[in-house]
Amino acid sequence: MSEGNTLYISDLDGTLLNSDSELSEHTKNVLNRLIAGGLHFSVATGRATDAAQRILSGVDINIPIASFNGAVLYDLRQNSYVKAFWLAPEATEKIIAILKAHGLSWLVYELKDDGLTAFYDSLEHKPLYDFVEDRRARYHSAFSRLERLSDLSLSHIMYFTLIDKHERIKPACDALKAIPDINFAVADTYNNGYWWLEIFSAEASKENAVRFLREAYGYKRVIGFGDNYNDLPMFRVCDVRVAVQNAPDKIKAAADFVCGSHDAHGVAGWIINNYGKCQH
Repeated sequence: MSEGNTLYISDLDGTLLNSDSELSEHTKNVLNRLIAGGLHFSVATGRATDAAQRILSGVDINIPIASFNGAVLYDLRQNSYVKAFWLAPEATEKIIAILKAHGLSWLVYELKDDGLTAFYDSLEHKPLYDFVEDRRARYHSAFSRLERLSDLSLSHIMYFTLIDKHERIKPACDALKAIPDINFAVADTYNNGYWWLEIFSAEASKENAVRFLREAYGYKRVIGFGDNYNDLPMFRVCDVRVAVQNAPDKIKAAADFVCGSHDAHGVAGWIINNYGKCQH
């Protein structure tokens, strides 16, 4: 089996990116050299598309990336979305009602006519405020205050996210389970006990993003790299699973291999050492 039949796909934060949330020049150089030589490489991340696009600037990614935890796939070369999994309008209304009932501040993303808009309900919660300000400063991301629900195009909502303590998120998660046709993921931010909550269509996941890419491009083999709990669905549909050394033990236990840490260019190093060896 040639390497043209194999897709390498990596999570970003904690996996491909270092602890400063940056892509090292070493990793960029390795990926560009191998892509030029035939490597098919993509990423699957919980990050917004615009943030992922800026992070990956300078890398000639040749396969659409999965952003928003798999809710959309975006072609960096063509600057266009190739696939989106939208929430049903009634699900969006119920999600907002639950988040408000539990006193949680959130971001919601609308994808309409190939344009992405991010709305927030309030920035009084400091972790969310810090997140928005960081994205504005680092990636020039645009955020707008949601004044009323009617400002949203309910048929084009594909993703919610928020940051809070696990004990505050859990009751909301229990309530969200009653909404049909949605999915959500919880992941540790590794920052003072705060956790991410991401909410999206039941059809949207890193798992289904990999399935889409496998079918669309005819891949016979997929090799995935991850570090966190939201990477486990992706691992389920990968033929080879690689966890970085800094991943929790549960993630490493679910992997076939453990590579170096994200601060030691672990993904790039593993690909260099194994490129062309994992076809069988």
